[in-house]
Amino acid sequence: MRYDKAPKTFDEQADLLLSRGLIADRDQLVRRLTVTSYFRLTGYLHPFRESGSDRYCFGTSLDDVWRICVFDQRLRTLVLDAIEAIEVQVRTQLAYHFAHEYGAFAYTEDRCFPNLRPDQFILWQRKLDDQMERSLKSREEFVAHFFTKYGDEHRRLPIWALVELMDFGATLTFFRGVNDDVKKRVAAEVGQPDRVVMSWLLALNTVRNRCAHHLRLYSWELGTPVLIPQAGKFPAWHAPRLPNNRIGVILTVCRVWLNHISPGNGWSGRVRSLFREFPCQPVEPMGFETDWSQHPLWRDTK
Repeated sequence: MRYDKAPKTFDEQADLLLSRGLIADRDQLVRRLTVTSYFRLTGYLHPFRESGSDRYCFGTSLDDVWRICVFDQRLRTLVLDAIEAIEVQVRTQLAYHFAHEYGAFAYTEDRCFPNLRPDQFILWQRKLDDQMERSLKSREEFVAHFFTKYGDEHRRLPIWALVELMDFGATLTFFRGVNDDVKKRVAAEVGQPDRVVMSWLLALNTVRNRCAHHLRLYSWELGTPVLIPQAGKFPAWHAPRLPNNRIGVILTVCRVWLNHISPGNGWSGRVRSLFREFPCQPVEPMGFETDWSQHPLWRDTK
């Protein structure tokens, strides 16, 4: 089917939303649409639609949906803060255990990455070289210093310096590619099997990209569900079991991970404060139950 819809003015967009039952002051709605696109706003409005209809449920107001937008923006900031700490910790652990196993520059040798195909390894190396070249052009201080002092002998950084330039995608490839012993050592710092940590990292990378592009987290579903730790060893994850495809489980992963690497970090308290600030915000679309803060994985927050 050919897409042939013509662009609408902000006034036309407002009139369309009002005709579908949205309660709003028209002038205010037009102003909102000029700073938050129609497509974005209707994404937040989607849960308010009547079943099988373009109309919104009775009583749906712009104030209601705008509160969700503000809540979601604040939530993205919190999630990004958590993911930053987790990403740095994983890079640090990978560099540490890899360097002690193989040496400072062994990341250029495919033998050290038994879990990557040759083409994956080559692509990863090219990406690392690109990231290093960009840092040289931008005169990143530690990179410039290294090559000023050691450039007569080395064309690449030692792994513990290189990880500072890696994006999340390159870090994922690093973790996926190393031998199982190194993976297990890194995962042990989180108290989880390496396959669970790999699943969590994949999900966090997806969420990080959504946050970076200011995309909706509230009522969003992950395309690839997160692995939940086994009930036998980790019963708290099943009391009750959280839906593994909603942002609630991502928040829980962040809380558990941060508490392993930085006890008393205060992040969980900030999450609770956000939810207290929006007491009428339904939590079910996030995969949480109404009493989510009493879940064993969320109790006793300092």
